[in-house]
Amino acid sequence: MVFEWEADEALLTRTFLKHRGISRRLLSRIKFHGGQILVNGHEENVRHQLTVGDKVTVILPNEGKQEIIEAIHLPIDILFEDDHYIAVNKPAGYTSIPSQYNPQGSMANILKAYYQRQDYDNQVIHVVTRLDRDTSGVMLFAKHAFAHGLIDQQMQQKGIEKTYLAVSDNKVSDLDHGFIDDPIARSPRSIIERRVHESGQSALTEYWLAEQVGALKVYKVQLHTGRTHQIRVHFAFNGAPLIGDDLYGGQMDHGIQRQALHCRSLKFKHQFTGEMVEIQAPLPEDISACFDL
Repeated sequence: MVFEWEADEALLTRTFLKHRGISRRLLSRIKFHGGQILVNGHEENVRHQLTVGDKVTVILPNEGKQEIIEAIHLPIDILFEDDHYIAVNKPAGYTSIPSQYNPQGSMANILKAYYQRQDYDNQVIHVVTRLDRDTSGVMLFAKHAFAHGLIDQQMQQKGIEKTYLAVSDNKVSDLDHGFIDDPIARSPRSIIERRVHESGQSALTEYWLAEQVGALKVYKVQLHTGRTHQIRVHFAFNGAPLIGDDLYGGQMDHGIQRQALHCRSLKFKHQFTGEMVEIQAPLPEDISACFDL
């Protein structure tokens, strides 16, 4: 994969590339794994002094395969894909990445198989955004390490906007739009469960009441922090557990057997084109069916 820039000031090549988001680790990979740095068509090292107008070309080595993740050939719903990023519609019931106890049932396994079928040069899985096992919707991956590093920086600067839809049979408050600002900590009775507690990490959730269908309330939700189970815990703490969420006291008589939580959209600035990308995932059948009962 080739990237080209024009030097707009006199800098060492190392400094110039750092300003373009090339990390020290990626420079090491370029040096030792078959990549190249060219200045005006000639190979140079990172100590080369650039002058204004120099053409800098970086050739990234192929990443090859990631043997630690097994490919699992199952259907995959691709919502967006280009040379740098790919977004999928994750069904409920799959983890984001493999674990010791679930080495095969993850979106990373399924995406690895897709990469194999496409015969991509880069088959390393770079997870950008994760979802809980029983949360459905948009998941974003980077297709190479450079793209991953840049989008990670954007995420740390809160430059990625994710919107969820959450369904409850109670109102989270009397306000149609508001914030829940309560710290979240581990529960002393479970390694999985979380709770609102003063000992926890700060957590901020913004919500809008988007629609009411009979007894069900549909909320649009944005997270301003990324705590485990944040939406589920905050809604339950405020008397509005999500339907289907038996861990946090949600009602189980609405025909859905997992928390009614769906990552509906994801928006970010593309690090290579400069364009805003907005990706949407349709509401899954099990949540839609709740409104037909």
